[in-house]
Amino acid sequence: MMTQRKIIHLDMDCFYAAVEMREHPELAGQPIAVGGGSRRGVVTTCNYEARKFGVRSAMPGFQARERCPDLIFLPVRFDLYRAASAKVRQILLSYTPLVEPLSLDEAYLDVTGLDRYAWDIAKEIRKRIFEETQLTGSAGIAPNKMLAKIASDWRKPNGQFAITPDQIETFVRDLPVRKIWGVGPKGAEKFEQQGIRTCGDLQKIELPEMVRRHGKWGQELYQLCRGLDDRPVEPNRIRKSLSNECTFLDNLTTLEECQRELDKLVDELEQELSAKALDRPVHKAFVKVKFADFTRTTRECVSLSPTRETYRALLAEAYKRSPQPVRLLGSGVRFSEDTEEERSSFQQLLSLVNPIV
Repeated sequence: MMTQRKIIHLDMDCFYAAVEMREHPELAGQPIAVGGGSRRGVVTTCNYEARKFGVRSAMPGFQARERCPDLIFLPVRFDLYRAASAKVRQILLSYTPLVEPLSLDEAYLDVTGLDRYAWDIAKEIRKRIFEETQLTGSAGIAPNKMLAKIASDWRKPNGQFAITPDQIETFVRDLPVRKIWGVGPKGAEKFEQQGIRTCGDLQKIELPEMVRRHGKWGQELYQLCRGLDDRPVEPNRIRKSLSNECTFLDNLTTLEECQRELDKLVDELEQELSAKALDRPVHKAFVKVKFADFTRTTRECVSLSPTRETYRALLAEAYKRSPQPVRLLGSGVRFSEDTEEERSSFQQLLSLVNPIV
């Protein structure tokens, strides 16, 4: 019989902004944003004081300023955030080698082999992080990665929440489908149109029908909506790409329709990049298209800073490859090897986008 996993998901609280607040104690209690101070800049992250005004990551700086006139913009300083992240990572690795970083500010830990309660371990880790870095983090504890990540958001900021094996069935029943790993805003909207709002609603669909509607992902979705996720914590995994996609209820029959939907995906992708991988230099942009006959194609190009126009050009080329209507679109980026030279080039690029205020 397989041992029940004990997974912790640690998520630092408004990490970049928290590091800046630590460096600027005179700004305590004031709304601050990291990035977005230039004319066309975008907010990378902000503190909770700013969020009360509706400011959020990936928001254009001018819009953030409209919502919060007293917002203080600070320049992005990735060297500082990497140093703080390295200290946090060192603390995590002192408990287990099974640490899977997702970004500078979050990671999974598998503490199954430790003869201690996962709750106590998470509490101790958070205490040590605060003592050694003056930063706070929130933790989720669960038998698998999906539920642990959901749980870490339950008591933010500076809290923790656990989902035990006997609580899974009840917990996921009323869980919004948007919380399922792999379901984005567009996917949740499509489910809403079908009257599917919770995992309990999704559980009413039988496996064959789930596969018919969603293809290979339907099998995984069938498990995830029941709170089942057997992905292991992978300590050596390095994210090589970031992407999103959407399967449409009605096939798209024109290039113009595809472009409108792709624009939405690209906007979501930019938000994900800001939240999860803004420190990773982009090497390529790509577009994925699946046609009505289930054939698929991918078109990509080298691009250090892809725009909507980049993705539209790739889509136009991919669209020509079949006369069939389109049932799925995806957008994504592939990251460069994380060398010191590339990081330096990326920092120079960022300084042009978000120059110091």
